[in-house]
Amino acid sequence: MPRIVVLILAALSLLTVSAAQAREDGFLMFGGPIHAVLDLGDPAPEALVVRDGKVAFVGRLTEARRLAQGLPEIDLKGAAAYPGFIDSHVHLTGVGLREMTLNLDQVASVAELVAVVKARDAAHPGAEPLTGRGWIETHWPEKRFPTRADLDAVSAIRPIVLARADGHALVLNSAALTLAGITKDTPDPAGGRIERDASGEATGMLIDTAQNLIGAKLPSISWETRKEALARATALYAARGWARGVNMSTSAEDVKALFELAAEGRLPIRVDVFMTPEDSAEVLKRGPYQDPTGLVRVRGVKLYMDGALGSRGAALKAPYSDRPDTSGLVIAEHDATLALMKRALEARAQIAFHAIGDRGNRLVLDWMVEAFRTNGPGAAETVWRVEHAQIIDPDDIAWFRKSGVVASMQPSHAIGDLYFAPARLGDRRLDGAYAWKTLLDEGVVVAGGTDAPVEVGDPRIEFYAAAIRKDLQGRAGTDWRPEEALPREEALYLFTGAGAYAVMDKTAGALKPEAAADFTVFSADILTIPDADILTVKPLLTIVGGKIVHDGR
Repeated sequence: MPRIVVLILAALSLLTVSAAQAREDGFLMFGGPIHAVLDLGDPAPEALVVRDGKVAFVGRLTEARRLAQGLPEIDLKGAAAYPGFIDSHVHLTGVGLREMTLNLDQVASVAELVAVVKARDAAHPGAEPLTGRGWIETHWPEKRFPTRADLDAVSAIRPIVLARADGHALVLNSAALTLAGITKDTPDPAGGRIERDASGEATGMLIDTAQNLIGAKLPSISWETRKEALARATALYAARGWARGVNMSTSAEDVKALFELAAEGRLPIRVDVFMTPEDSAEVLKRGPYQDPTGLVRVRGVKLYMDGALGSRGAALKAPYSDRPDTSGLVIAEHDATLALMKRALEARAQIAFHAIGDRGNRLVLDWMVEAFRTNGPGAAETVWRVEHAQIIDPDDIAWFRKSGVVASMQPSHAIGDLYFAPARLGDRRLDGAYAWKTLLDEGVVVAGGTDAPVEVGDPRIEFYAAAIRKDLQGRAGTDWRPEEALPREEALYLFTGAGAYAVMDKTAGALKPEAAADFTVFSADILTIPDADILTVKPLLTIVGGKIVHDGR
């Protein structure tokens, strides 16, 4: 797919028309930089006209005013407008639950983790399991995972189950291990690992599919909680400037809740859905489908090849540099997975395949190409994706291009992971780590996302990470491969045009006639302001289908 040129349009300083609310039948927008994905020969537009939820005109202000007679006006007053930002990988139920339950993402040590959980236990006493999510140990002074012994200091009776930020590991106290039926003799499940101490006893850490041992014993979230979590998550996303979220590992219950929210007028953003394998029967039978409003589109199936780098579950071609006894975990089974992928091709459904390690990524590409070769017609009519694509053997970069598969990446992973990735991987393997510019230069389509609630879920952070490749304080290690930072125009494309391509939506990702009127407006132009200021711009407007769904002016 050829690189798209993003034109940067200067603000018109003499315009002084009053700002007005958009209404559903249309509006005129002008008065600030408008970033449109256009052909090189097109003139720089001064204004946009929206009618009936679509872009009706892009061009000179005088002509736009003539076409927009009677419509409200939005004067940007120097703010910058972009095609609606797309988060190409999010877990919206998890985002909402993070706002509703014990959030551990600010915990800075094992000691603080214990204190926070102890306070939660005191504030919400009872016998039901105490759960939370968000901890990550890579910056903790103890330099280790938490253990059952740490959580037993909170309670030896009440089960405690705390998920690591990446969702690929849990830590349990002794009561939760008992609830799960885990003893010294419990074998590791396929695609998972029960961490053990020197005596062979479980430490409390469960990696990847081993999490299912306790998951089956925990109460399911209620319908009301699920729907409220999705309502909160999508409202939060609109407020941050996202016009669309691509929801991964979605259950049938989640889809039902999203459809209901859309029907009730309570879904502010577009949501594209990739189902869990367990709930994929309908999309594999009928192909992609959507709700009556068109806001929710079921696209395909999300699969897992391996685990996460932080918990050493990512499948590597060679052992971990900081733990030579393991090369990670392969979760998927070849024959069953290939059969599912063939059904997906027959239904023209998309496949989104999680792969983080270099072995995991190579296996995904090999299996996808194998499926394509045996199902040629379907392969030509759908877009398949590798989710994360974090660690790639440099020799396999060209294989990505030849396969035609999208690399769906989350730039914020790099500015966090690169504190510990050198220890996990060694220097040589960093040449293919978080290598979005190398992939783009090879001709691979790279779509940008967040993986929230693993990460914050903020478009400013993701754009900054893609373009600046430094941490949020402006620092970068000597081994962070700064040459992988993108020009800002290319970073913008990750969250606009590439995101639309990755869900096969030709109406999104650009501001051109007949495109969906989806806009993200920031208080300053992220393509030109100083690096650090990118993180502090204010999301002023989010517009979806011509309707303002967030107004922060």
